[in-house]
Amino acid sequence: MSKSHEVEYCNLELRFDRRLIRNFIKTLIQEGYSLYWNESDQQFIVSIRTGRKLVKLKFQRIGERYKIVGNYSFKDEKLAELMEKMIGDTRGHAVVKRFKDRQILIENIMFGEIIRMVEISGVEHKVLFQKEPVVTLEEMMQAFRSKRTDERIPVLRMELDYELATLHEAMAAADQKAIQTSKLKLVELRQEMLLLEM
Repeated sequence: MSKSHEVEYCNLELRFDRRLIRNFIKTLIQEGYSLYWNESDQQFIVSIRTGRKLVKLKFQRIGERYKIVGNYSFKDEKLAELMEKMIGDTRGHAVVKRFKDRQILIENIMFGEIIRMVEISGVEHKVLFQKEPVVTLEEMMQAFRSKRTDERIPVLRMELDYELATLHEAMAAADQKAIQTSKLKLVELRQEMLLLEM
């Protein structure tokens, strides 16, 4: 990545434990970065010098775990690689924008995987990649109407994944009512899955 390239990370949703922050700092030191960090009851801040610029990564404390907060922009290739490794390792969500000359490449990442990639050149938008759903909508509707176990299980797995994502969002928003509703729904789905897999 040359100096004209820039990578911007938006809408980050990464959750992890203290060990990951320690490993991240250790890797930065091994890569030769000049850095310092400080910690309070609410957050852990890692300040990294990249050339003339100082980048401050903010990790918000949530109980015993941490969540990275804010939007970040890097022109440093190695730091961008380390950030992307962190997104993958935590199976996090992010929107990554890569600026190169007059083009922007936008990657939507969910659970650590790219689900959509769009290239923007001037006013032109081109979808380079879009992850197809594992089960089509038509197959899902058939499975809902069907009583056959082998057709119901893939749909049930999708419902479980969706409900886990809903619970994750409710927990992030600290919405106790939504958390409780989601947990009850997960218990029902789990019981159905156990019955189907017997």
